[in-house]
Amino acid sequence: MSGAEEVTGRAAVSDVIVVGGGISGLTTALELAERGHRVRVWSRDAASATTSAVAGALWWPYRIEPGELVGDWSLTSLRRYEELAGCPEETGVRMVAGLHRGERLAALGPWAGRMTGLVEVEQGLRAVLPLIDMPAHLEWLRRRLAAAGGTVERRAITSFAEPAAQAATVVNCTGIGARGLVPDAGVRPVRGQLVLVENPGIEEWFTEADPDSDATTYFFPQPERLILGGTAGTDDWNAAPDPRTAEEIVARCARIRPEIAGARILGHRVGLRPARDAGVRIEAEPLPGGGLLVHNYGHGGAGVTVAPGCAQAVAELIG
Repeated sequence: MSGAEEVTGRAAVSDVIVVGGGISGLTTALELAERGHRVRVWSRDAASATTSAVAGALWWPYRIEPGELVGDWSLTSLRRYEELAGCPEETGVRMVAGLHRGERLAALGPWAGRMTGLVEVEQGLRAVLPLIDMPAHLEWLRRRLAAAGGTVERRAITSFAEPAAQAATVVNCTGIGARGLVPDAGVRPVRGQLVLVENPGIEEWFTEADPDSDATTYFFPQPERLILGGTAGTDDWNAAPDPRTAEEIVARCARIRPEIAGARILGHRVGLRPARDAGVRIEAEPLPGGGLLVHNYGHGGAGVTVAPGCAQAVAELIG
């Protein structure tokens, strides 16, 4: 029996409302719709205004737990993104080479041993990984969901009882919003600030994390822009770009590639990564009246990295 049948006794194909319209919500909705469920997405914000739209977004299991589950979710997602990279103009997914400076294979989880193409060099790890243009990918997900019969509605909720009144199954993909909605006090923001500049000709991505500070250094070549980062400030709710932080980000990136110093700034972005003390929560629980609530939140800095894998895990709970 599926999780839905065990808890509710309902048929496998059911009406589903996914709450949350970021990468986790749209990917989960698409997975369910393509399995035959009648799916609606309720989202407080347009996809372009979600934290997902701000993401870099390089595939890599970064700041996410629990480790014993993350590997499978990440590798399932990697295979999916590799397929989507066959049509980058449509999906927004490209396979791009780059360097994780300072990383070593021995320091990674067991998932790394199941990958091909990770090469340890003197500077760190070189790899060809999915790099996702998030605005394009979110739009692709919306179109694919529509083609599968799903819909997206702009609608905020104050309680899961609201969607439960209209659907047999509710999926919680509310990200940082889960802190108040569930409620779950273990959900907390990890603030990320980015600078968008004109690309001076950089074709490879680069990352370097400083374990002793909230500062990280990375740049990702995306269509028509180069994304510079970043920060990782835990419990920082400030959603406004800080000018001094932006200057520091550009300076750090320019130490790696000096041509970045003269690149014209196109804009600034801030995203609040939805971390959770206990790690990602994918779990089903009964709702009053016989409905099913399935949680899918707490992805921290790797929501894009695990989205397809977590979507499959949710679908298996629902049936």
